[in-house]
Amino acid sequence: MKLPSITLCLALLCAPAAFTAEVISETPDTTVGKAGGGMTGLMLGAIGGPIGAVAGAAVGYFGGGALQESAGLAEPAYLVETDEGDVQRFRAPGQRFAPGDQVEVRGIRLEPRAQ
Repeated sequence: MKLPSITLCLALLCAPAAFTAEVISETPDTTVGKAGGGMTGLMLGAIGGPIGAVAGAAVGYFGGGALQESAGLAEPAYLVETDEGDVQRFRAPGQRFAPGDQVEVRGIRLEPRAQ
């Protein structure tokens, strides 16, 4: 009878942990624009040497984020307070939450809390 208990333990260890949390606020997430702008700025700025590369990356980083937000392509990111009192930032593609909503944290994503 040890085989089913070992299988159950392995299944529980491999399952992603889910923690309940509450959404505090919503912020725009422009990570993609910042990454793309930073890399493009780095490559174009490298023409001017190392200082140009650093300056180009900085300008591209901030410009890419602003461009993504002004184009309306920013995804929502949520500040969430966990049961332990920690405040963390999560993305939830395809999901919309309002401040005060109860959610479950599964890995790096948010899901609606099952009632």
